[in-house]
Amino acid sequence: MDNRVSADMTSPSGSTVEEAKAFLDAHPEIEAFDIVLTDPNGVGRGKIIRRHELMGLYEGGRHLPISILGLDITGEDVHETGLIWDSGDGDLRAWPIPGTLVPLYGTSPARGQVLMSMFHLDGTPMTSDPRLALVRQVEALAAKGLHPAGAFELEFFLLANERDGEGRVQPANAVLDGRRSGKTEVYSVDHLHGMEPLFSDIYAAAKAQGIPAETVISEYAPGQYELTLHYRKDVLRAADDLVMLKRLVRAQARRHGVTACFMAKPIEKYAGSGMHLHVSLQDDAGRNVFTEDTEGQWSPTLLHALGGLADTMAESMLVFAPHANSWRRFVSQSYAPVAPTWGVNNRSVALRVPAGDKKARRIEHRPSGVDANPYLVAATVLAGIAKGLDEKLDPGPETTGNGYESGADSRGKMPSDWRSAIEAAKGSAFLKQALGEDLHRTFTAIKESEYFRVARTVSELDYHLYLHEV
Repeated sequence: MDNRVSADMTSPSGSTVEEAKAFLDAHPEIEAFDIVLTDPNGVGRGKIIRRHELMGLYEGGRHLPISILGLDITGEDVHETGLIWDSGDGDLRAWPIPGTLVPLYGTSPARGQVLMSMFHLDGTPMTSDPRLALVRQVEALAAKGLHPAGAFELEFFLLANERDGEGRVQPANAVLDGRRSGKTEVYSVDHLHGMEPLFSDIYAAAKAQGIPAETVISEYAPGQYELTLHYRKDVLRAADDLVMLKRLVRAQARRHGVTACFMAKPIEKYAGSGMHLHVSLQDDAGRNVFTEDTEGQWSPTLLHALGGLADTMAESMLVFAPHANSWRRFVSQSYAPVAPTWGVNNRSVALRVPAGDKKARRIEHRPSGVDANPYLVAATVLAGIAKGLDEKLDPGPETTGNGYESGADSRGKMPSDWRSAIEAAKGSAFLKQALGEDLHRTFTAIKESEYFRVARTVSELDYHLYLHEV
């Protein structure tokens, strides 16, 4: 490909200088901007630019090194991705994502933020960019006359900045009055009041960014909460919502003296945090194709979509549970699915069809932890749905009752640990198609590198178990 850039190139992301100019006119107080590119781990990387640089960003993009998409969770280069010295670690060009130029609430001096996507210098997509993998799956469905809609749910912990006497993380005290609670106050409204100043700022920040944050609940562990997002007709925007919401929750928590934690399983004895994706498909006329014609008789389209998701789940688990800590979440009866099961109004299954108005019929995809990259999750889910529709796959019988007792079905055993998930992902033709060959290589190389880092680490638990015993 041609890595020369034209001075009058039109933004390949669809961004326009008019958007930037209108924003600057509307926000004379903003002095600087975070420009954020989401890497394969879901980590936001980029720069802070000054106000006068924003128009240049929209006119010609911004050079960023190709290696930014080949980093592990610590920010170290992973040479096996082929994105470091194999390419000379040259610059590519990042362009703004339309609709993500927003003010950052509560910053002083005032700052803004814009999400970015990576392209080659000639404007062709950089195929290890996670968001562009989702773009490709959305476009593939659009070619079939189908348009995915959806929304993510965000579960997270609010933790104290200080560890307890044994060095373990602990739930944060109420920011309102410092009250401590070590109880599982699931769905307690009074408990939420203790965090009211923080959640008020989260809602204000979300409003400023156009993020449709809705219900907040106290979840199934001390210090655990969930924020829901309003359903989007555009699943790309739904994924952008989640990326932006995580960033603002973390920032607002920090301003209130606590830590927002997006680890899948931060506290050993309590449930972990998920990132459920609700998804449906609309046809060109805007009709939900998952809706059944007759009450009680499921749409074949819905069943085939479930079949594709069930059929591809085992080989896709590295996307849904990408880190060592992710696998500590999959414990029986902890509200994390352990088999590729489906059911109606049942939270013990991996693929839940929520009860309610049939016009809003959708699939709730439940395996992902909150530590997963929402762009990769959505891309993989859409590819699984497409496979189910193309091949008219049968999801098998509906699971009723306790889905934790169902076990794996004929589609194959789910990976039991991180290493098994890495091997399954590396060998998966489906995942290579879902992510694209380049991103598949990048992502699995990063995960394997991180696995070896963890595997060779001698932990305190090793000393506790073995130092004086063997």
